Amino acid sequence: MRLILLGPPGAGKGTQAQRLVERHGIPQLSTGDMLRAAVKAGSDVGLRAKAVMDSGQLVSDDIVNQIVSERVEQPDCAKGFILDGFPRTVPQAEALNDILAAKDMKLDAVVELKVDEAALMQRIEKRVADTVAAGGVVRADDNAEAFAKRLEEYRAKTAPLSSYYEKTGQLRTVDGMADMDVVTAAIEEIVGGR
Repeated sequence: MRLILLGPPGAGKGTQAQRLVERHGIPQLSTGDMLRAAVKAGSDVGLRAKAVMDSGQLVSDDIVNQIVSERVEQPDCAKGFILDGFPRTVPQAEALNDILAAKDMKLDAVVELKVDEAALMQRIEKRVADTVAAGGVVRADDNAEAFAKRLEEYRAKTAPLSSYYEKTGQLRTVDGMADMDVVTAAIEEIVGGR
């Protein structure tokens, strides 16, 4: 199963991805994790990424695309993978199509968690309260101001992916405001026995 989960920050993508990982035994491929692993491995693309990150710049699509291309060839991806944080833009989605086609692979589904933005703010506040109550450490970006910025960036750069994947016929939507188990069941119905 090769899957992309879409949705704004706080929509529950991480929770649902983890459930899919546990149920299907496929890896969740996070762009950030892949970049750090490539840098640590000292690969050619990793060294290029390190130089860019060390200079305080954003890593280019070209470098990210190459890292994703190399990562999906790893043995743990043989049964599939869930992409997390990639693609973020339509040009990255187009590059992903080319990457997968060159490897005789294709996406099985693109699942978008549809959510109410006002309710997302309440989710973030609840997550912070729950984390504090459990004695955990609250992420620096788990506050209303940071969340609003992340949401704005999502709307500008990533939300257009919905239309892109809708045109390809791959987009499936799930009510991300439903109970977590209901959302999981809806995603499982979409991915079926893949």
